[in-house]
Amino acid sequence: MFTDSHCHLSFPELQAQLPQIREAMAQAQVTRALCICTTLEEFETVHALATTYDNFWCSVGVHPDNEGVTEPTLQDLVQRAALPKVVAIGETGLDYYRLGERSIADMEWQRNRFRTHIRAARQTGKPLVIHTRSASADTLAILKEEGETADNAGRAGGVFHCFTETAEVARAALDLGFYISFSGILTFKNASDLREVARFVPLDRTLIETDSPYLAPMPYRGKTNNPSYVPYVAKQVAEIRQVPVETIAEATSHNFERLFSGVSV
Repeated sequence: MFTDSHCHLSFPELQAQLPQIREAMAQAQVTRALCICTTLEEFETVHALATTYDNFWCSVGVHPDNEGVTEPTLQDLVQRAALPKVVAIGETGLDYYRLGERSIADMEWQRNRFRTHIRAARQTGKPLVIHTRSASADTLAILKEEGETADNAGRAGGVFHCFTETAEVARAALDLGFYISFSGILTFKNASDLREVARFVPLDRTLIETDSPYLAPMPYRGKTNNPSYVPYVAKQVAEIRQVPVETIAEATSHNFERLFSGVSV
């Protein structure tokens, strides 16, 4: 019924509890999950989750925040994307939130990494999983420069995951042909602006996710998140749109299948 389009089950705090999490998912009617890769070093573990369980799939990518890890080449990403049950490129994008003493100009390495992922997505025909934080203008600009526009038949497309930006950024992402995914943040009391964005985004371009182990929705805020909590995100979207939660479950699961080919069970 429900699909978690973005989680990190390879992270130690979730991997150690995987049997319990899978049981909780079944009880909550969460039938599928996309396990997201954040480093090449992590990929083997992420991929093993996807190949071991028939309702898990995975991505390959290096998160923009990760430094001191293997820098991915185009070949690294393309080769891994060809493996069974790898359905996306990412998590990738830009993150200027923790610049510290660095300037935006100093983050050219991050922009180059992002371009490598976009080119891998184009080459493999796999969609991008986009992370953007305090960097939406550059994120959108680079996507356009790399040909990720709605009128380009060769585009990879993808999703802006864990969306927390403005309606203007959402509109720009939608205009490029991307989906928008909402997490447990949508349920937080101080997220009224984001709920307005969720009202604006067309239902046929909406996904839901946990981004677990982070960002557990209300009433579990502050606790370790897991995919069995994604129905709380769906319920919030349903409340915003004033439709049954089953409508949101069906629509977002259909969107998941449309974006990530090969994820039907």
